[in-house]
Amino acid sequence: MTAPKSAFLFVSAALMMLAACAPASRAQTTTTTPAPVTATPTPAAPAPTTPAASGFTPVKPLSDKPVREFARAAQVIDPARMYHAVIKTDKGDVTVELNAKAAPIAVNNFVFLALNHFYDGTRFHRVIDGFMAQGGDPLSADAAQKARWGTGGPGYNFSAEPGNGLKFDAAGVLGMARSASLDSQGSQFFITVAPADFLSGQYTVFGKVLKGQDVLDKLTRNDSGRGPVAGAAADELKSVEILVSSTN
Repeated sequence: MTAPKSAFLFVSAALMMLAACAPASRAQTTTTTPAPVTATPTPAAPAPTTPAASGFTPVKPLSDKPVREFARAAQVIDPARMYHAVIKTDKGDVTVELNAKAAPIAVNNFVFLALNHFYDGTRFHRVIDGFMAQGGDPLSADAAQKARWGTGGPGYNFSAEPGNGLKFDAAGVLGMARSASLDSQGSQFFITVAPADFLSGQYTVFGKVLKGQDVLDKLTRNDSGRGPVAGAAADELKSVEILVSSTN
């Protein structure tokens, strides 16, 4: 049985959108498995800025201000432990569970960048109603770079983990954006606002929303799926706080 032509066109357009919005590959800095550099971060002593879930404590940042370019992601997580991230936006906070067991490379990358304040001040540069909200491009922190939003990255690329058994079968699924190559993931991510199972097995799922799906629903829909919506703003991602379980 063949799918309706309209559905096929929608799926094709959606896949092209995610590919086009990911950073271009940088062969000279591509890394498939980040090499261990540092030990698991020690939970921070200061009081958390966001109430943490029971058994979770905040992880101390690795920098005092945003660092937006690296040669690779240092190894900063222990895949045996559980991690949460509080994504703070100008519309409210979204708490996500990061699945380090299923997608250790993607989770380590996200945590590493967040601990270096990489995402601070960036924007959700592409939000499509009934599909997903995409962010994580460092260029989106600069309004003067708007024409290039969706093409930026952290200075390196790494391989996707699409065969980890997790699916985009519900709203609130956290995934990595990439271009055509499986080795082109960088810093950009997206969160579904509706089921998008046609992406399953092609893009890396590395987490899910625990709280704040209503915040995602409030984000400005600034892309029609065929291009930017004239006059629509891009909501700010103010910061990302990482929390780690106290025990394995």
